[in-house]
Amino acid sequence: MRVFVTGASGWIGSAVVPELIGAGHQVIGLARSDASAAALTEAGADVRRGTLDDLGALRDAADESDGVIHLAFKHDIAFSGGFDEAADADRRAIDAFGDVLAGSDRPFLLASGTLGVAPGRLATEQDGQTPGEADGLAKRQDNARATVALAERGVRSSVVRLPPTVHGDGDHGFLAAIVAVAREKGVSGYIGDGTNRWPAVHRSDAARLFLLALENAPAGSMLHAVADEGVPIRTVAEVIGRHLGLPVASVSPDDAADHFTWLAGLLGMDSPTSSAYTRQLLGWRPTGPGLVDDLDQGHYFTTPSV
Repeated sequence: MRVFVTGASGWIGSAVVPELIGAGHQVIGLARSDASAAALTEAGADVRRGTLDDLGALRDAADESDGVIHLAFKHDIAFSGGFDEAADADRRAIDAFGDVLAGSDRPFLLASGTLGVAPGRLATEQDGQTPGEADGLAKRQDNARATVALAERGVRSSVVRLPPTVHGDGDHGFLAAIVAVAREKGVSGYIGDGTNRWPAVHRSDAARLFLLALENAPAGSMLHAVADEGVPIRTVAEVIGRHLGLPVASVSPDDAADHFTWLAGLLGMDSPTSSAYTRQLLGWRPTGPGLVDDLDQGHYFTTPSV
């Protein structure tokens, strides 16, 4: 298959691209910078220059491809107060891809998230199907539902919900940010009693699921790239504290925003998530290290995170 991939040089994309190429697919990656283009070329992919706002370029690339994997999301503005703006840009890209792929039965995969799908209880792939308020995390879930609905227009659409931490050596995401806060504050903290849980997956396992979904997912599938159903945040804090030689302590919910800044709202969420349906449907079996084991390997602590 000739597959167009947005976010192809990002943290997840840079694992998905070699997975696709290794399975015999041709990859065309969207690159918005010379550095991204060079990385894609080195990985063996073709390059299409542009950004998520270049809707014409997105349509042309999709029209020339046998399938599309949409990994890109404007995380830089999403977590600096512009989540609605990022979700709106995402929706415009989804609609552009949907218009091109309609009636073709070609695969279209969207990367989404598990946080907020079913707070406080074990979320399944069947959750999150009811429209929510059109802002914040709910708006991104609306985008996921719009992608699933493309099945009604003759697109083999599927959504891969990713947990908040897709971890591995080289991760500069949430785990690196949590480690950075601990270094700065001199304490490895958790909010309240720390029993709230985050699901997690190793990057290599997430990449393999995107390949399986591209090749085999039925139209309208909602999938969960989850290996650890729910790791208590207090456990994460304890591992970080042990590696950094810092005390581990509770941060009250009232003080969380001052202590964790932009991380506070997410770090306090309880979002355990199941992937039982995904595993049964596609035969996906995570083999990478779990979150705690990955933290214990020490690569998050060798140099200060920035």
